Amino acid sequence: MSILDLFSLPENFSQHGEQVDQMNAVITWLMLVLFFGWTTFFLITLFKFWHKRHPKASYSGVKNHVSSHLEIGVVIVEAVFLLGFAFPLWSERTDTFERVVANDPDAPRVRVVGQQYSWTYHYPGNDKVFGRTDNALITGDNSLGIDPNDPNGDDDFISTTELRLPVGRDSILQVTSKDVIHNFAIKPMRIQQDCIPGKEIPMWFRPVKEMTTSVVCAQLCGEKHANMQGLMEVIPAKEYYAWAKTRSDEVLAANKK
Repeated sequence: MSILDLFSLPENFSQHGEQVDQMNAVITWLMLVLFFGWTTFFLITLFKFWHKRHPKASYSGVKNHVSSHLEIGVVIVEAVFLLGFAFPLWSERTDTFERVVANDPDAPRVRVVGQQYSWTYHYPGNDKVFGRTDNALITGDNSLGIDPNDPNGDDDFISTTELRLPVGRDSILQVTSKDVIHNFAIKPMRIQQDCIPGKEIPMWFRPVKEMTTSVVCAQLCGEKHANMQGLMEVIPAKEYYAWAKTRSDEVLAANKK
């Protein structure tokens, strides 16, 4: 039985997702072992020290040091697990942002901006540079406050309906929020990240299959939190770059009028 069967998780669509599922499976089985082990110990203790078997209490306590030795042994075993296995595995299975950028300097980037109760996706356009944003510039026609005096923002385009990404490429999402703390979660990608006002936090993954899925807010953010859902579509790389270029060209042409 796999971890997907245990928790009804959706199919994995990211390069790193298999390792996440494997780690969750190991943790789950270890917790089951501990649960049954401690439950058995508890039942044996109830039977052994039942009040009818020992009607008179003993106030002398334990006279040997077996329990002390056991406690020391548990500490040593836990230290071996932590230092010998957990830390090395964590180092092996995680990437730094610098390593991701070095591996693919042209990785697609999108700013993901949360607000009660929707998501907005900001693409850098053909120049691959985001225009400067300032909350003081936010208006009804400029929902993210993109500075009209910054030429880097002339070809930026925004989507409020769906997040599009190419399959087979490292994708970098820079998540933030306009109001309260949200959490951008993509279950089939096995990834999520808090969106904090005033900060842009990078999260990255590589989709390995084409798909369409929902993105949700995984942090309670208000009375309509459950309705804060969005759409993400992973499409062929050629189709993605053609779509992004067309959108960027349209915006650039409109800004030059």
